[in-house]
Amino acid sequence: MFYKNSDKETRGVVVLTPAESKRLIAKAVKEMPEVKKALKNGRIIIIGSTTNAYVAEEITGKKVDKFWFAVGRITNGKLGANEVDKKINPFVLKNGMVVEISPKDMLQEFTADDVYIKGANAVDANGHAGILMSNDKGGTIGAAIGIINARGSHLIVPVGLEKFVSSVIEAVKKCGQERIRYATGDKVGMMPLVNAKVVTELQAIDILFGASGVKATHVASGGVAGSEGAIVLVLEGKNNAVKKAFDFICRIKGME
Repeated sequence: MFYKNSDKETRGVVVLTPAESKRLIAKAVKEMPEVKKALKNGRIIIIGSTTNAYVAEEITGKKVDKFWFAVGRITNGKLGANEVDKKINPFVLKNGMVVEISPKDMLQEFTADDVYIKGANAVDANGHAGILMSNDKGGTIGAAIGIINARGSHLIVPVGLEKFVSSVIEAVKKCGQERIRYATGDKVGMMPLVNAKVVTELQAIDILFGASGVKATHVASGGVAGSEGAIVLVLEGKNNAVKKAFDFICRIKGME
């Protein structure tokens, strides 16, 4: 129930499945000032992941196969990676247009105003993100992180709260391909990202509705019958602002 008086403080509660969370996060990433700037005059690289498939759809307007845009994947209870000959290549944009340039080559042109968008497998309360690596040379993030950090480029990490862990730093210490003897699927290491602009559902709400005073709090997780991995958010703020955010999320419900 919402108060009729628009000046009254009120709350709303919403459930987001992983797919709905990814759509919400993607819509927020598109509205980030650094992304908008790079779309007008700059470079953007969108590396493969299921969440980034939604980001690519929002930015390019093209439909993207969520499964085959992923690089690494966790399916059927196993750690693994998509076949090289089947996976969809990353999206590389220059001045808002998709170009046929490899991420490796585009990275050579990167400046501090350019944007590298990379998904993650873990996120913690400190805003640290972690990326699992089954490639023994560090995969896409291993090849990019040096240039990104050296030049001060924007590193944006869209990641849902279904991937919340207590500590990315502790997770990194426990992983490592040569330290693991037994594995369901691939043995993995983990790359910690402590300087990225992490965008979870909480940051997404702030990006989209923070200016109107809406705040989101993660209050619960989990579900069954198609809601496995869901999260529950409480929205707080002025009645009209919360209602606007609530209606926006309701329009996302059921979207793939």
